Amino acid sequence: MRRIPSVAVAASLLCSTASSVQGQEQTPDWKQGAVCYEIFVRSFHDSDNDGVGDLRGLIEKLDHVNDGSPASTRDLGATCIWLMPIAASPSYHGYDVTDYYRIEPAYGTNEDFKQLIAEAHQRGIRVLVDLVLNHASSEHPYFKHALLHPDSPYRDWFRFAPGAGGRNEWGTEVWHRSPVRDEYYYGFFWSGMPDLNLRNPAVRAETKRIATFWLRDMGVDGFRLDAIRHLMEEGDQTTNVSANHDFLREFAAHVRSVSPDAFTIGEVYDSIGAVLAYYPDQLDSHFAFEVADSIVSAVRTGSAQGLLAPALRLQRELPAERWSPFLRNHDQTRAMTEFGGDIRRARLAATILLTLPGLPFMYYGEEVGMTGDKPDPRLRTPMHWNRGPAAGFTGGVPWEPLQSDSFLANVEVMDADTASLLHAYRKLIHLRAADAALGGGELVPLEPNHPSLVAYLRRAQDRTVFVIANLAETAISDVRITSGAATLPGGVYSVGGLLGAPAGQPIRVGGNGRIDRYAPVEAIGGLQAWLFELTRR
Repeated sequence: MRRIPSVAVAASLLCSTASSVQGQEQTPDWKQGAVCYEIFVRSFHDSDNDGVGDLRGLIEKLDHVNDGSPASTRDLGATCIWLMPIAASPSYHGYDVTDYYRIEPAYGTNEDFKQLIAEAHQRGIRVLVDLVLNHASSEHPYFKHALLHPDSPYRDWFRFAPGAGGRNEWGTEVWHRSPVRDEYYYGFFWSGMPDLNLRNPAVRAETKRIATFWLRDMGVDGFRLDAIRHLMEEGDQTTNVSANHDFLREFAAHVRSVSPDAFTIGEVYDSIGAVLAYYPDQLDSHFAFEVADSIVSAVRTGSAQGLLAPALRLQRELPAERWSPFLRNHDQTRAMTEFGGDIRRARLAATILLTLPGLPFMYYGEEVGMTGDKPDPRLRTPMHWNRGPAAGFTGGVPWEPLQSDSFLANVEVMDADTASLLHAYRKLIHLRAADAALGGGELVPLEPNHPSLVAYLRRAQDRTVFVIANLAETAISDVRITSGAATLPGGVYSVGGLLGAPAGQPIRVGGNGRIDRYAPVEAIGGLQAWLFELTRR
């Protein structure tokens, strides 16, 4: 990973919007300062005008993510992409797989994927793919054979019972009547997704073969594992059972044996307490849903109470590269919709996300303020590239109608406006990559004198960045910041503005390391965030 050596140089470069994009070189600490970008291939870019996004279309748009040029000013600067399921599937979303060894034909071929890997690596982008091991498709040949033949060798790859009942957490039946005989099969999410029996050694061995194929034959850099809290059940308990952890230890050890540098991240849609049980010796990282909810809630309501608590707890428990904050993903109402279309709130949320510890992820389209709400296909609509009739996504008819705001919320329009949300994301991501404090520093909460203010430091060795944000719609004056003891070494600090912030008043820190009623500026505007670099005189 290419690094710019000093924060002072980074600030200078960023003020002129120069990029600190990663080059082709990759190092073991690639996660420090990195940002990952979630992509739904079906909705990203269509290369053949059939209305469905594909791998060749994604290749054509990789420069939006990262163009590989250290001097670039036109890319996001993300160094990792997570692709939602791309294996063969009968469903638009791909989470019910029929062939784990074949690219979904609507997206292209295995060779197309290998080209994507080559093009991504050339730009310094690592590629993670969604791996769905909790269940397969009811159209999978193994399940169809097991359904038809009681003596099938794949019978024990799934779960069958003569009669059973039970519902999942959403109130849906988990046992589904067989269309062939008087029996039932288990599918936690849906009848079209029969659960794989991961207690069967043959199934576990197959998951390892699948992982090996994608790592060695296809060249991926790691996996996002779907729905891992539901992998196995124990009696009536359907989430977070001890057997899940045993399987994940075994699976992750296999991944590391095949590719020591591979990265694995899991979806445990649950509290931090539940997520912590999936450490220390299982997957590399997990998504921080509580952090996501705390950011979105604080920005939506204007209250900073509890905003930093989830991130501080994770920081106490885990290294920063082992947990991943985000705003929203493909299962959730998009952030811009949560914020009622207010681009100021979207910019504020992005600033908080990208100045917290962890390895942050962002959902495609977040950088241009795409909207979307349930049902699920409306959360995953085609990307907005320009002001054309299909927003530059396709020359045909999009597989799903675009959002109504595509004429304004698109890359073309926002690229031309240096004050846009897109430019804010670019600058924040580049700064995070260049600045050791933001990329891997400790989070230190500060105590502002107003409930709508949040303030914190990010510290790494002799580098410190100070962040202050006003979550209220109106300006706040007479701002005062206090801290606990040992926050900073005693002395006087110059306060230089980053990313357009004004220079602040110097900070005088006592011998006990405490900041006492510091007034950085006369006032901070509504829904505004400022970043400062602290330099000890």
